[in-house]
Amino acid sequence: MFPICRTNRYFRTVLGRNKPENRTIMPKRQHPNRLIHEKSPYLQQHAWNPVEWYPWGEEAFETARKTERPIFLSVGYSTCHWCHFMEHESFEDEATAALLNSRFVPVKVDREEMPDLDRLYMLFVQATTGSGGWPMSVWLTPDLKPFYGGSYFPPVERWGRPAFRVVLESIDSMWKNDRNRLLNSAGSMMRQLLELTRRSENGTALTSELSERCLKQLAGSFDPEYGGFGGAPKFPRPVLLRFLFDHYVRTGDHQARHMALLTLEKMAEGGIHDQLGIPGKGGGGFARYSTDEFWHVPHFEKMLYDNAQLADAYLRGWQCTQEPRFAEAAKDIFNYVLCDMTSPDGGFYAAEDADSMSTDGSNEPREGAFYLWRRDEVTGILGEEDGKLFCQAYAIREKGNAPYDPHGEFTGKNILVRAENTSELSERFDLEPAEVERRLEAARAILFDVRKQRPRPRRDEKVITAWNGLMISALARGAGMLQQPELLQAAERAVEFILDKLCNREHWRLLRSWCDGEASIPGKAIDYACLIQALIDLYEASFNPDYLRVALRLTETQIELFYDQSEGGFFSTPMDDALIPLRLKEDEDGAEPSANSVSVMNLLRLAAMTGREEFRELAMTTLQHFAGTMERVPSAVPLLITSNEMALHPVTQVVLAGDPNDSRMKALRDTIYRHNHFNLVLMQASGAPADLLPETDAIAKGYDGPPAALVCNEGSCKPPVHDPETLMKMLKPE
Repeated sequence: MFPICRTNRYFRTVLGRNKPENRTIMPKRQHPNRLIHEKSPYLQQHAWNPVEWYPWGEEAFETARKTERPIFLSVGYSTCHWCHFMEHESFEDEATAALLNSRFVPVKVDREEMPDLDRLYMLFVQATTGSGGWPMSVWLTPDLKPFYGGSYFPPVERWGRPAFRVVLESIDSMWKNDRNRLLNSAGSMMRQLLELTRRSENGTALTSELSERCLKQLAGSFDPEYGGFGGAPKFPRPVLLRFLFDHYVRTGDHQARHMALLTLEKMAEGGIHDQLGIPGKGGGGFARYSTDEFWHVPHFEKMLYDNAQLADAYLRGWQCTQEPRFAEAAKDIFNYVLCDMTSPDGGFYAAEDADSMSTDGSNEPREGAFYLWRRDEVTGILGEEDGKLFCQAYAIREKGNAPYDPHGEFTGKNILVRAENTSELSERFDLEPAEVERRLEAARAILFDVRKQRPRPRRDEKVITAWNGLMISALARGAGMLQQPELLQAAERAVEFILDKLCNREHWRLLRSWCDGEASIPGKAIDYACLIQALIDLYEASFNPDYLRVALRLTETQIELFYDQSEGGFFSTPMDDALIPLRLKEDEDGAEPSANSVSVMNLLRLAAMTGREEFRELAMTTLQHFAGTMERVPSAVPLLITSNEMALHPVTQVVLAGDPNDSRMKALRDTIYRHNHFNLVLMQASGAPADLLPETDAIAKGYDGPPAALVCNEGSCKPPVHDPETLMKMLKPE
């Protein structure tokens, strides 16, 4: 099966981008469809299609009921290439549009705005076809029950896939002539999906053996040469790295440490990492995934949620090793996000496209065009001497360097990968290591300025609450570890943007995304979970109790709107969202962590900080609900496994007491930041309201000495510690 929404090489070489079969090329229509009123960049891309698209909502549903037509639901996102090509081939074709408009009610959804809806119908597509991907195409009854689905459909039969118009004609015929069978099938499928939400998995023992089984599964798919898990295409999956680092810190298992560090090392050297990040100017960051197993040829789109989680992973790598290269990779990501992905008001944008306009004279967008280089181009810009050094360092070859290029798209072009280290280059060119680095740094700056003149990839300027929460967490953690207060300032500015634009502070309800001055979609469980996590991390970085107060209020709202009081666990969708036909519970930690994993961690941390035992009870009930999943497929839920370990082991409470501005206090804080600790919460006695942080008040009550760390575990507190080295020894796992 060919890949879905991974790369558009197939379209350009096999289909021919400029001459797709059976398409009537028409001028831009004079009047837009209903999507013109939407703010999503993806929906705006389809606003001038001849298809009379509806956004997901009651107007579309009512039209389907009145006309007795099925709904054609098309789901994608703005940086999805196969989505773009299905648009060019089918949704811009007048004949196909006429068929859709007359026989169906066409509805377009941005999956990033409505991940719960996307997940619901993706489960149906995966169950009925054995695979899934985007664009997702699903046909629904007027009461929103699915009866047929798939992903990309070509304009003519190809790769064993039927032509899109043939599918439309066939479904229309079945709807007219055999409707009862379709309705019965749709009803049966919805009942099966409903069972997924009702299945309780209680009874399985929650022990540390689950963590060992997860590690064993990951070791079985680990690439010992290039890092990462599985073969091509290879995804970073930062949730796995978080599990591995936490497992290492808790157990001392060096296999877990090695797998995480090798993966980070190889990704940083590879083409998946934009090698032209310049401090204070931008560039850098990581692409979505690699099309090969070497991390060499990326799918060039960049997503905020990937970069946020990878920044956190590189910070953990630095904590484990104290090696500057891991800290530098984290700084590179922060530089990219702050320079290239930050709105004027401080919120973080969602994504950058893989395509940009080519400068080779074709006058059409090509994947990776912004990032590719010819050897003669590099040497012409840098000069022969520095050009030769740079080409050796970054594997630039005369004929191009892409190892995976089945259709010749990268012929004669190079993706920057760090192929030789400074020591190797120093010996090869008979230069001092410092001189090698000076020349490479100067060369990168020159090439960055040249690249800056190229057409940039399109940017999706949605500000998504959950993804911003992940980035705020990384920035807050990075500020203390890297000793860069500007990172904390950026995190605080972003959280104020979210609370101002995407939060109703009267009822403490969140919205999912903001774009072009508007936000309307109700927040999902993952939005609450990630923002609450960010607020806890911000409190530990700044000791501003207001962040913790907001975290508690949002937690209470999240429990009210999403928690299943009868079975345990958090639904993805709020209880009063009438636009989602069925509420599911997410457990898989995929490209993003699941709402349930993050929520359990939040509840355990808040319980340790505030003494609110009901939070811990909710966390335990949630873990028990997913115990069966953790036992069957632990590697699919690595953060739930980590959450389980947090619940099984006592939380270490560290309270800093004394003058917060004293240099000795800073030394204690720096010691805590420098190393990763498992299941630790950090609080400060100074300025902590007793009603908000009774644990802090109880632990530090009566202390009136020089700056000290008060360490408590299982209700027992050790004597105050004033010396950073003693504190470090005290916090190491036994």
